[in-house]
Amino acid sequence: MSGADLTTQLAALEARLEALAARGVEIVDPRQTHVAAEVDASRIAAGVRLHPGTRLAGARTWLGAGVEVGAQGPATLTDAVLAKGARVDGGFAQGVVLLEGASLGADAHARPGTLLEERASTAHAVGLKHTILLAHVTLGSLINFCDCLMAGGSSRKDHSEVGSGFIHFNFTPWGERGDKATPSLMGDVPRGVFYRERRIFLGGSGGMIGPRRVGFGAVAAAGQVVRHDVPEDRLVLRTPPRISRKLGADRLDGAGRRRKNVDYIANLVALRSFYRAVRRPRAAALHAPVIDAALETLDLAVQERVDRLQAYLAERGAKPAKLELEPAAASQCPLPVDAGSDGELSHLDYIAGLDEATRKQGIAWLRELVASVGR
Repeated sequence: MSGADLTTQLAALEARLEALAARGVEIVDPRQTHVAAEVDASRIAAGVRLHPGTRLAGARTWLGAGVEVGAQGPATLTDAVLAKGARVDGGFAQGVVLLEGASLGADAHARPGTLLEERASTAHAVGLKHTILLAHVTLGSLINFCDCLMAGGSSRKDHSEVGSGFIHFNFTPWGERGDKATPSLMGDVPRGVFYRERRIFLGGSGGMIGPRRVGFGAVAAAGQVVRHDVPEDRLVLRTPPRISRKLGADRLDGAGRRRKNVDYIANLVALRSFYRAVRRPRAAALHAPVIDAALETLDLAVQERVDRLQAYLAERGAKPAKLELEPAAASQCPLPVDAGSDGELSHLDYIAGLDEATRKQGIAWLRELVASVGR
C-alpha cells in the first residue's frame, strides 16, 4: 500500500469516528479504535461507549443506547447486535445477538447462532456457538458451551448457572468425519420463556456429552462428565465407567439420538414462534432491529440443527426426518400481545405481569408447537 493510499484510508477512518462522536458515541481513544467502512453509523446509538482496542465491522452491527464495548480488553465485534445496556468486555463476537442487559465477559469467543436474552451473562474466557441462553442464565469462566439451549430461574438472584471449567462436548468421532448431531437442552422453551421455573445448576470442572436433556431444578455435581439425561429436581453424581475394547475404524452408533435432535429442533421452532408472535409485535421501533436479528439467529439455529440431523441419518442409511418447521399452531398464540406494544413495558415486566391462567395457556400453545414439529 502506498503512502497516499494509507493517508486516504486513515482520513476516511477519522471521518467515520468523528461522525460517531457527533451522534453522541463516546470513543475513549480514537487512536486505538477502528470502525470498518461498511458499519452504518445510524445503527450505533448515542450513549454507546467504545474503549481503546475496539474494532467494529459488518453492515449488520447494531449497538443500542448504553452499550459498552472493551472495558476489560480489546474487543472485535463483527455483525453483532447488542440491545440497550448490553456489554462485551473483551474478545471476539461475530453474528451474536445480546438482548437488553446481557453481557459477555473478557476474552469471550462468541460465534454465529448465539443469542443471549435479557441479563444473561458469561464471565471471562467463554466460547459460544449456536448457544441460546434464556433470560438471567449465567455462565462462569473458562467454559465451552456450544450447540445448546439453557433456561430456568426467575431473576438475577434466582438463575440457572454453569460452573467454571465446564465443557459441553458437542462432537462424536463416529463415521467418516464424525458428527455434531449433539445438541443439549437444559430446561425447555414452553416453560422456560415465562421465567418462573426452578433453576438448573451444572457444577464446574466438569462437562456434558451431548445430546442430553436436563430438567428444571436439576443439579449436576461438580467434577463429573454428565453422560446421561438428568430428570427434574434431581441431584446427580455418577462415576465414569471403565471401558477398554477394540474399536473398528468403521464404527457407527445407531440412529437412536434422532429423537433428542427432533426435540431440540422443536424447541427452537417454538422459541422462534414465540418471538414472532409475542416479542416482535411488542417491540418498539427502536428495539425492533434487535428482535429481527434474534429471529435471524433462530432461523440460522433451526437450519443448522436440521442439516446436522439429516446428515447424521443419511450416513447411517436412515430415512430423512420429516419435520414441520412452520406448524399451523404458530398462529394461535393466546397471549395478549397488545399490552405494552408502545414499548414502555419491558419484556421481562410484561412476562412477570401475566396471570397464572394466561401463563398456562401459553405453555399449552408452545407444547403443541413442540409436539407438531416431529409428528
